[in-house]
Parts: sequence; C-alpha cells; structure tokens
Amino acid sequence: MGEGRLAAARSRPSPVQRAWLRRGLDQAGGKLPLFDLDGRRVGPRTVDRCIEQGWAEPWFANPLKPDWRVCKLTDAGRAVLAAAKCSGGRVGSDPDQLLAEIFARE
Repeated sequence: MGEGRLAAARSRPSPVQRAWLRRGLDQAGGKLPLFDLDGRRVGPRTVDRCIEQGWAEPWFANPLKPDWRVCKLTDAGRAVLAAAKCSGGRVGSDPDQLLAEIFARE
C-alpha cells in the first residue's frame, strides 16, 4: 500500500462521514449515495472532507445536476472503515496498529 493511502487511512471519519462511506461498501463499484437514508441530499462538507482525506473520489459528472458529485469509495475509504470495524469502537485503539494488521493480511 502506498504511503499516501496509508496516511489518508490514519485519519478518522466522523460518524456522519463513516455512515456515508459505509453505504458504498454494498454498491457496485463502491458508488456512494447522493441522498441519506431520510432522503436528504448528503451535505457538500461531508463529500468534500471525504474526498480531501482520500476516502472517496469523484466518479463521473452528473449532467442533469452538475453541482451533485457522484463519488465512489476508494481503497483508503475501505481501509478506514475496516480499521473502525476492527477496533469495535474501543477507546484507546491505536489506528496505526489496526491498519498495520489489516494490511499485513493483504
């Protein structure tokens, strides 16, 4: 795994970001939804922050709504979700150690 991807995976997404990213796990190609489970558009700050961290990336332009970015989950996004799952939300879990264990299995 490249150092850039590992560095991006070391940050921790907020609960809102994590919920949005998690929804891409079950979608073809890791497609992330435009709307939350209540039918509201996913906030642009959530999308921007996930792209900045390398957890999501733009997939293609939406010709009908250019301001709505269609994104997909990245490998770094999958890694950060796996690290959160492995830690089980334990306080004091070392994310670097968890990531090292995850990537040692690859």
